[in-house]
This record gives sequence, C-alpha cells and structure tokens, in this order.
Amino acid sequence: MMRTRMARRVAAAAAFGGGGVGVLTGAMFAVLYTEAKMARRTVGEPDGDPPSADGMYGDLPGEPITFAVIGDSTAAGLGVEDPMQTPGALLASGLAAVAEVPVRLVNVALSGAQSSDLERQVTLALRHDLDVAMIMIGANDVTHRMRPAESVRHLEQATRRLIASGVEVVVATCPDLGTIEPIAQPLRYLARQWSRNLAAAQTIAVVEAGGRTVSLGSLLGPEFLARPKAMFGPDRFHPSVEGYATAAMASLPSLCAALDLWPLDEVSPDSFRGEGVLPIAQAAIEAAAEGGTEVTGTDVGGRERGPRGRWALLRHRRRQQIPTPATVDPDAESDAEPDTAAEGDAKVERTAPTPFGDARGNVAEEI
Repeated sequence: MMRTRMARRVAAAAAFGGGGVGVLTGAMFAVLYTEAKMARRTVGEPDGDPPSADGMYGDLPGEPITFAVIGDSTAAGLGVEDPMQTPGALLASGLAAVAEVPVRLVNVALSGAQSSDLERQVTLALRHDLDVAMIMIGANDVTHRMRPAESVRHLEQATRRLIASGVEVVVATCPDLGTIEPIAQPLRYLARQWSRNLAAAQTIAVVEAGGRTVSLGSLLGPEFLARPKAMFGPDRFHPSVEGYATAAMASLPSLCAALDLWPLDEVSPDSFRGEGVLPIAQAAIEAAAEGGTEVTGTDVGGRERGPRGRWALLRHRRRQQIPTPATVDPDAESDAEPDTAAEGDAKVERTAPTPFGDARGNVAEEI
C-alpha cells in the first residue's frame, strides 16, 4: 500500500509540477551516489559507440511500418558490436515477421541520455512518418539523481506528443538497478527500490497519457542476478547480446499489440496467468515487480475511472523468440542527426545468427 501511494504521488507531482516529491531522502541519494562512484572503479568502460542499425527489415511486400527507438544506451544497444544484435534490430525483425510487411527502423537513442533528452529525440523521430515508438529510459535518471517527478514529467510529455502525432507508444520502464554487481549491499537494495518505484510512476504517467508499458524490472533482475556473466556485457553494467535479446523477446508482444497485430486468443485477459483489470497504481506496482508485464488503459462498464483512479489492464504476454534479423538496407530513408548513431556502422549489409539458434524466419512461442 505504501509503494502504491508513493507511485501515485510521484506521478501526480509530475503532472502538477510538484518537483519536490522524491522516492529517496537526500541522505540516501548522497550515500547511493558515493557508492556509485566506488562502483565505477570496478565497472569497465564500453568500447566505442553503439552500432547503427537504422534501415529496412524484412524482405517482404507491402507498405512498411516505421518504428522508432528512443531512449538511452540500452535502447541504443551499447556494448554489442554487430548492429543486428541491438534491441532495435531485434524488435524490427520480430515486428516484420509478425506483421508480414517490412519495418523501417529509426533509432535516435543516445548513450548517457536522461529523460530530459526525450524532447530532442522525439523531435528527431517525428521527422519520419512514424507508426509506433519504443521508449527505454530511466536508468541514468537514477544514477544522476534526477528528481523522480521531473523524470516522469519528461516521459509523460514525450508520450503525449508522440500520441498526438498519431504514433502508438510502448515504454519499457526503468530496469532493476539492484542487479548491478559492483554496487554492494545494502546500497544495492536502495537502488532496486528506487528503480522499481520510478518504473511504477512511469507506468502510471504513460498509461494516463494513452500509451502502454512493459516492465523490464525483474526481467533484468533474477535472471540477470542469477547469470550475470551471460546477461551483462564486459563493462558489467550494460546487457550482453543475450541480455538484449531477452529484453527484446519480452517487449515484442506489447509492441505488436499496440499495432493490433497480436493473436486473437490473447485478446481477453487470462486469470490463470494473473491477468486482469486493476486500479492503475496497483497494476503499476505489480508490473514493476515482474518483468515482461504489460499495462495499458481500459474501461469497466464504459468508464475509464473508478473510485481509485484510472482502470488498467495488466497482462503477462507470452514471450516470443526473435527471428534472425533480415538483411538491413542502410540506404532506407533516414534523417536522424549524425550524432545519434555511429557513422558507417551499418554501411554494409549484415545478417547475424539469432541468440536462440532459430533461423527459420518466423516467430516461435517460447516454451
């Protein structure tokens, strides 16, 4: 109940300008910041910039879907060498396989970006005639001590602006920073609580704005904590190839659902899977605790709001295996600024083996 109230307070402060609302006290921020500086001594620096994967995916007939990836280094795919291993390429390939039309990927994400950079990135993305956008943001807001209400306000404004332009929006909420090995206990616990509370507040704000969210929290939690060498990259902070693929596999169903491309047998919520309609704050807290959980707005009896606020539909969609990214056409239309991607990384056609060993070119349900 306390966390539900806190998430509501942060989201409300973002909406009404109460920037002083926070999740951690100033003293806790200072301790976390000190520990983070110590952790930097053992965290390696990633080599170079994220590879550029912009281009066309899917050698298929039909009008292309234009898909934008917006956010920070995780959205950009920092830490992998092959463009086909970035989350944008994986999601574009999976979306093309489901939609059976080509997908044009536009990635404007920037390493080190905080939520305050979303306005600039959305401006770049809207140069294209977008159909859908994925936003991945929040981790740098935590590490740079941005006020939660300010962080959420930037995200809500970006979501509203995209939706007003006719773009479907899916937000992958703040990951669980309590899984970063170089941060020792008890400060790792504080990082986990901070990031989960921010993720819950992000969910409330995005759903209120008309978008949908998918949680990366515990997805990048127990799985990453149990297998850090496989799921984290060499710098011990950013995901590995397998880590990015896991996040993409969990996000793809929500991305497809936003475009009404998901199977009809998953339209109705399944109570046996813990799905159902909840007040938005409760749904947000539950989603933050379980990775791959989708939250979107809904109505009950024709009404969007109940006694405890906006109604939300909580879903645990089945994760999907991502097909091998098809050859990318780097000469597809792209007006992104040069500093949003490393120049020359996608100047040749590439294909990459899927991390799951499935090169059939279709989407197979995970067992």
